[in-house]
Amino acid sequence: MKLKRPRVKKRPHRINREIRVREVRLIDEEKNQIGIVPIQKALQAAEEKDLDLVEISPDANPPVCRILDYGKYLYSLQKKAHEAQKQQKKIHIKEIKFTPVIGDHDVDVKLKKIREFLEDGDKVKVTIWLKGRQKRKPEMLGIMTDRILEILKEFAEIESLPKREKFATHILIGQKKGGKDKNAKNQDS
Repeated sequence: MKLKRPRVKKRPHRINREIRVREVRLIDEEKNQIGIVPIQKALQAAEEKDLDLVEISPDANPPVCRILDYGKYLYSLQKKAHEAQKQQKKIHIKEIKFTPVIGDHDVDVKLKKIREFLEDGDKVKVTIWLKGRQKRKPEMLGIMTDRILEILKEFAEIESLPKREKFATHILIGQKKGGKDKNAKNQDS
């Protein structure tokens, strides 16, 4: 039986004695450039201030190192990453299904729902599908797809052309670029 070792989390930066070069470009705790110094002198300067020597840019020649509190530095990086993630807008894909025998009022209700999704910033996958005995008349799928495409072009941007499977067609749409559509502006006046 093989014993499992506990995994040690690897640090993203080399610090203090882990830095194995002769010289480094040193930056002090106030972000002032000291210049190129031997590694021993840089380590000594960090120890005198009770801080860590952290290799910030290992690919530079010579590597760039900063004197700082490594724990606080990692915390600030983590906070920045969290803030950047907060700023991102997550786009959800909603799906609306149509069949060729749907009534006009039902089409209007579904189109209203599509408009709401688009205004919320989501993308919409429109699926037109045949069920049961409708599968015997696949031309119904093409007619309904053309009808829905005509309506969608008025207020949405078609992001992917209709993809036809055996008994279904899928269309991905998004909000029209340039703000609200012309019809909405006319209704507001």
